[in-house]
Amino acid sequence: MSIKYPISNISPEEAAADKASTVSPQGKTWKVGALTYTTAGLAVLFCWLLWGDFAFSMRDRSVPNIMQLLFKRYGASLMLTGLLSSSLVSGLSLIIGPIVGYHSDRTRTRWGRRIPFLIMPTPFIVASMVALAFSPQLGVFLHQLLGSYSPGRDSSVLIILGIFWTVFEISCITAGSVFGALVNDVVPQAVIGRFYGLFRVVSLIAGIIFSHWLFGKSETHFLWLFLGLAALYGGGFTIMCLNVKEGKYPPPPSEATAGAGGFLSGIRTYFKDGFGHSYYLWYFAAAVLGNLALNPFNMYSIFYGKSFGMTTDDFGQCLAITFSGSLILAYPLGALADRFHPIRISILGLILYAVTMAAAILWVRDSKSFSIALIAHGILSGTLYTSWASLGQRLLPRLKFAEINSAGIALSSLSMMLLAPTVGAFLDFTNQAYRYTFYANLLITLLALGAFLVLHSKFMALGGPKNYVAPE
Repeated sequence: MSIKYPISNISPEEAAADKASTVSPQGKTWKVGALTYTTAGLAVLFCWLLWGDFAFSMRDRSVPNIMQLLFKRYGASLMLTGLLSSSLVSGLSLIIGPIVGYHSDRTRTRWGRRIPFLIMPTPFIVASMVALAFSPQLGVFLHQLLGSYSPGRDSSVLIILGIFWTVFEISCITAGSVFGALVNDVVPQAVIGRFYGLFRVVSLIAGIIFSHWLFGKSETHFLWLFLGLAALYGGGFTIMCLNVKEGKYPPPPSEATAGAGGFLSGIRTYFKDGFGHSYYLWYFAAAVLGNLALNPFNMYSIFYGKSFGMTTDDFGQCLAITFSGSLILAYPLGALADRFHPIRISILGLILYAVTMAAAILWVRDSKSFSIALIAHGILSGTLYTSWASLGQRLLPRLKFAEINSAGIALSSLSMMLLAPTVGAFLDFTNQAYRYTFYANLLITLLALGAFLVLHSKFMALGGPKNYVAPE
């Protein structure tokens, strides 16, 4: 079934219509910018986006976990593992995210302003996953090629892993920088929370599949896992890009085509749009701290579990349980976010998460209590991710969404660059006393809660759920 898209620029009237559905002689319709959907058309759009998200999620749920095990297998320290798996990714995001976000908002092609940035990195993502699958063989070849200059067989494999992991992440960050912006452009705000609830459902199903059936095989069958994931992502994401259609947009701002002075003008515009309003700075603080709050434990939880004697398969089964619990809650949380607003649901989730981290500090002493804490952490993390998934779409202006959102991503990336090696170095210093990750999670959660409370007060001053208009 095809979806018909009217062609026109976004007017103030259309922007107001985004917030509600209407009933026409043809039945109930939903409007977003220059696009109008019937119920059937909206369902088809959801199917294509969710299919693309499944491929996206299978990649994100699996590859980083497999890479952590490979880094450890070939002799990387915890600090180096943190640098490669988190700091490198954050550093690349800090550079790539703002550039892609800024230019995507100002791109106008026959395929739209988001699809080109999604489809172009796909071949590089697929190729890098194939290369990672054969990284041990390539590492041995490099070791033999270098001869007496070789740093060693395992170090050669780490070099290969680092090179193709970097290519993989550059390509993933390019696509990831605009995936949410595509959703913002084509999904009506009246259903954005429920849509992200479904997004979380798909993501969690991907997590369950990987954790329950595949994670236990990561150390022995990673070659076939990488090849299968490459095929799934390459086919699934390409199909989504070919079937989701964008509408027409107003002409880009004048500085986008400003000739010789365009570069400096673009930098000034980027910083003015992203950091020139105190309200968005509080949004960034809430979003960045909220994301950071979940990471210290996440980054090293698998090694924490192994310190209690858990096998990789046991750990995967616990993850599957957490994903199942989050799966049950995902759509209801999305509906609650639509009804009461993501800020309010996120505040409640942060309070519950802070209590859970405090309990984990007091009671985790063995594999059984660790498993309970891991499951509770996972379910509440899923609750938070679902609660604030549509926050940016509800608070940021649509025409500059990718640009301003990328400023937040840049801040988050900078924070992760500092957090990951700091936590890794501290754990190395304490002889891998992983319990301190709970302390870090609790502290950052309390800071995030404070930022969300300030953001909520400013949001209410700007009109609240019924009359809010994003400041320009």
